[in-house]
Amino acid sequence: MKGMEYQKEAMRTNDGKASYRLREAQEHKRNLDLGGIINACLGLSGEVGELNDLIKKWIFHEREVDMEHLKKECGDILWYVAMLCHSLQWDMDEIMKMNIDKLKARYPEGFDTIKANDREEKDL
Repeated sequence: MKGMEYQKEAMRTNDGKASYRLREAQEHKRNLDLGGIINACLGLSGEVGELNDLIKKWIFHEREVDMEHLKKECGDILWYVAMLCHSLQWDMDEIMKMNIDKLKARYPEGFDTIKANDREEKDL
């Protein structure tokens, strides 16, 4: 298969309405900062990639890991999480509490591999 043939076949599943949907989302969710949401999600993706690259090079390239660099990348990730919460008008305290409550319900006695592998579909 050639690249253009693949592109043509693949784009059969693209209706070309991404920009339209973006404008519609902005129109109907005026109280949310759509630009901030997109920026935060793309930023998270990039920063997590940088963190993963440092870990990959440490483990698989046998390169010394710079713990301060890892901390800075974690800080950058946290910044984008804060931006996402701000853009969605969420309180980070509430998100953190929800997460801990979920983990306590899932693992009341602490992490358990059996419980981890036997979760209900609705257990997000």
